[in-house]
Amino acid sequence: MRVITGSCRGKKLKTLESLDTRPTTDMVKEAAFSIIQFDVPASSVLDLFAGSGQMGIEALSRGASHCVFVDSNPEAVAIVKDNVDSCGFNKESRVLCMDSLEYLKVAKAGLDIVFIDPPYRMGIVEKALELVESKLNEGAIIVCEHEKELELGESYGRLKLHKRYKYGKTALTVYKIPMKEVDY
Repeated sequence: MRVITGSCRGKKLKTLESLDTRPTTDMVKEAAFSIIQFDVPASSVLDLFAGSGQMGIEALSRGASHCVFVDSNPEAVAIVKDNVDSCGFNKESRVLCMDSLEYLKVAKAGLDIVFIDPPYRMGIVEKALELVESKLNEGAIIVCEHEKELELGESYGRLKLHKRYKYGKTALTVYKIPMKEVDY
């Protein structure tokens, strides 16, 4: 697994060798970043269920200003820390070993991009979407990676469905918070 582009282009990332962790394929990662590429620079990012941290690291490589990585598995957190360190993103990163849903209950507002990629078939995506909505800036984007059979709702609070994509056994569902119209 490698960083696709940006300041760390081509950098190899470590992954956790475990059946509990399912790294995002390069095809799905490229698709996700082609959807959000213009929103990444200077953004505040949250990588929930971080695994290896590859989605947040890719965002940092593409110019995101800060990323919080959250995973409940201590071994995954150690891999994320190693990957963040090898890419030189220590100043721009915060790596937490805790339950992602619990983190959302205490997280500060101000997020621009959130990656949600929990274990499949456990109903976690919906819970995360409900909890994260209040933490988002206007114009924020959520990228959910999940099993292709799961059909997520049209909206969660201010979050509105932007688009659904399917790649083999995996699906991406993208939500956005619409920008408020300004009267002139």
